Amino acid sequence: MADYYGLLGLDRGASQDDIKKAYRKIARELHPDVNPDPEVQNKFKEVTAAYDTLSDPQKRQQYDMGGQGGFGGGFGGGGFSDIMDAFFGGGGNRGPRPRMRQGQDALIRIEVDLNEACFGTERDITLESAVICQKCEGQGTANQSAPSMCPVCKGRGETQFVQKSFLGQVMTSRPCNNCSGYGSVITDPCRECGGDGRVRARQTINIKVPAGVETGNRIQMAGRGEVGQGGGPAGDLYVEIVEEEHEFLLRDGDNLHIAIEVSFAAASLGTTVAVETLDGPVKVEIKAGTQSGATIAVKGKGMTRLRTTQRGDLIVHVDVATPHKLSRDQEKLLKDFASSRGEKEGDVKIKGHREGLFSKFRDAFGR
Repeated sequence: MADYYGLLGLDRGASQDDIKKAYRKIARELHPDVNPDPEVQNKFKEVTAAYDTLSDPQKRQQYDMGGQGGFGGGFGGGGFSDIMDAFFGGGGNRGPRPRMRQGQDALIRIEVDLNEACFGTERDITLESAVICQKCEGQGTANQSAPSMCPVCKGRGETQFVQKSFLGQVMTSRPCNNCSGYGSVITDPCRECGGDGRVRARQTINIKVPAGVETGNRIQMAGRGEVGQGGGPAGDLYVEIVEEEHEFLLRDGDNLHIAIEVSFAAASLGTTVAVETLDGPVKVEIKAGTQSGATIAVKGKGMTRLRTTQRGDLIVHVDVATPHKLSRDQEKLLKDFASSRGEKEGDVKIKGHREGLFSKFRDAFGR
């Protein structure tokens, strides 16, 4: 017997709500529209079978008793479910299955650039999914006809028969093979959908991407997923965000980081530079004596915080360029400069972990 709880990642004490949430999460990942791989689809069928059993209180009770070392397989040709039917409401009490079913959720991924992620955007996307059949309006029948009562089960959706077991002869019931448990048959199916009540079609959907999203965020669009069998209510559409890498801005949560290079003279004397942001160029003051690896925070020029109008900061990382090709006059000027400061050739200062570049790098990235 398959481990249905294991397939859904649940323990035996899981509530009906836990079962539903677990199934919806796994089904979104294994759905044929997301991953058509045959092995994945076999897994999807197993997960669906597990959900169908555990979401039905009666079937779950039967499964739990069998899974805890009960009757197991079959005796005298009868399965465990056949025996349990005789004692727990079998023999026609379940009734026919409804033709209308809840539709599956769908998952798509869209790419947004850093500017769109910061300020939000709208996107029209075209996708193929199950939609209600316009020819029969989801009924599955042609010429405005209606399903007729199944002549085999007489509308009950199941058939009964006497079967031998280790307990003796018991009355068991199974879904009717003629109508697949619906209790009715469509004798004149719709030519467009073949009786399913839905067809595959391409449709264009407008998606509003809120400001502040990042990779992994999902936008839920209720009722925009797959229409269910028999014209049943549609599932939800989930839009997963994938943020594209920016050319020179690096995102770290709500903050943005940018690296700039200034000359040795500018860092020594101080200057004002124009730095590119998502809002356009902004002026940033480089104070006299700025060291390589220093950071300057520009307030409110980072990413928008999701579901707010507040924004993070832009962290400017300063790299002081050291000249490596000097003329003789420039060399003499630098030597004179060093001599005036009392510097000697070969002088070096050892810095601890909490000083210099190590600490600045750690502070900038929260390490």
